[in-house]
Formats: sequence, structure tokens, C-alpha cells
Amino acid sequence: MTSSGKGIALVTGASSGIGAIYADRLAHRGYDLILVARNQTKLDDVAKRIAGSTGRGVNAVAVDLNRKMDLARLETLLESDPGITMLVNNAGMGAVSPLLETNVGRMAAMIELNVTALTRLTYAAVPAFVARGGGTIINVSSAVSIAPEKLNGVYGATKAFVLAFSVSLHKELAGKNLRIQAILPGVIATNFWDVSGGSLDQLPNKTLEVMQPDDLVDAALAGLDQGELVTIPSLPDAGDWHAYEAARQKLVPNLSLSANPARYRVAAVA
Repeated sequence: MTSSGKGIALVTGASSGIGAIYADRLAHRGYDLILVARNQTKLDDVAKRIAGSTGRGVNAVAVDLNRKMDLARLETLLESDPGITMLVNNAGMGAVSPLLETNVGRMAAMIELNVTALTRLTYAAVPAFVARGGGTIINVSSAVSIAPEKLNGVYGATKAFVLAFSVSLHKELAGKNLRIQAILPGVIATNFWDVSGGSLDQLPNKTLEVMQPDDLVDAALAGLDQGELVTIPSLPDAGDWHAYEAARQKLVPNLSLSANPARYRVAAVA
């Protein structure tokens, strides 16, 4: 596939929802696309629509990221295609039920997709991007990465991994001309809730407001343009995130000390 001046953006979970909107927005920004999802028919529909409206090159690749052979094929593509300049790790699955009502096999499959597949694709992309002189990795995490008590704990934990992994990559790859961004959406009006075993009408927390996926992606891309490492599309005041991060940084120097603090010292028994 011949790339444009901006190169090729590979978007996972691109057959609908957030991934399909990312594909559309990136094509309008001048990227050619490789769209990845399990359903070839849906992918072809998205590819045809975007190619027709933008004139960009769009390649649809049906891949099940929970199948090792499919995942390996995509890793090879990321490693070998010199035109790829962006990876959008959007594919994922969720859960809304608590531990006692959730099947552990389904939780294991969620970990494989949300954590293992994302990690392997990133590991394939990063060395290739460094060798090519730069690139961008966008990881779609979730607001529950910092509020895991809001939904299923395993889901929140997988998204906390995505956030931590992104922050680490940003520090580790400084000076390599790579952009890393983690997106922390709140509740978004997509089919996520239906396939996660719930619905928007049955949100665990009725006070949560729902954002449209177009608004989410537009905000995320604006955050990318502004150089944000972490973008929380619905957060009104960016200062709140900066205060959260400053509090975290204050903890860091005291997370590994040689002596226990006074509150943990047990008085000697006579």
C-alpha cells in the first residue's frame, strides 16, 4: 500500500463506533488507512465510505486479535510496512457486572484483548517507528483506569494497565520522535454497553452523563494536537488532571525508602 505524505494510520476495532470515527477523522487529516476488526463485511463498508468521501487509500484487514496467528500477522505488518506512521490501539472489550456475576473465562479473554494484544502491537510498532524516524501511538484507555470502582474491576484493571503503559512509554521513548497519547473516555454512546452485558439505560451510576463518539474523537485529536500525554475528553478543567498528576508525583520519592514510617512501627514488648 502506497502511503500519503502523512503515512498510514493503522486503527484497530475500526468496523464501528470510536474506531470507525477515528478512521474517518484521520483520513480527512490526510492519512491513508489500514482498518482492522473481525468482521470483514463491516470493515469493507467503512473502508468504501471513507475512501469515497476522502480519496484516501484504505485497506481493510479482518483480524481477530484474540487469535495468536491473526495477531502475529498484524505484528508482522506493523514491523514491515514502512508507510505506517500511526497506531491507534482502539480494539477492546468491556464488562459491567461485578466479580460474583462474571465468568472468569470471559475476563481472561478481555485481558488478552485489552492488555496482551495492545502490548504486542505496541512492541511491534515502537522499534519500527524508531527506525523510521518517528511515529504516533494512541492508546484508548478509559476513565475507569483512575476510577476502577465504577464498573467491573477486571475491566478497570485492564484500562489502568493501558494508562500506566502509556505513561511509561512516554518517559522511556523521550527523544525518539514518538508521540504517545492515552485517551480516557467516560460513558460513550456506542454498542460497547450492549456487548459488555449491559445497556445505557442500566448504567450502574445514574449520575453519569453520556458523550457522543464523534465528540470524543474530536476532543481526543484536539488533545493530540495540543501535545497531551493523557486526554480526558469530558474533563472541563485540565487543572484537575494536573493536580492529580502533581499529587502522584509527590508520592513517587517516598514509595521506596529504607525504613518503615512511624505509624507502622510496632512497640517493643517488654
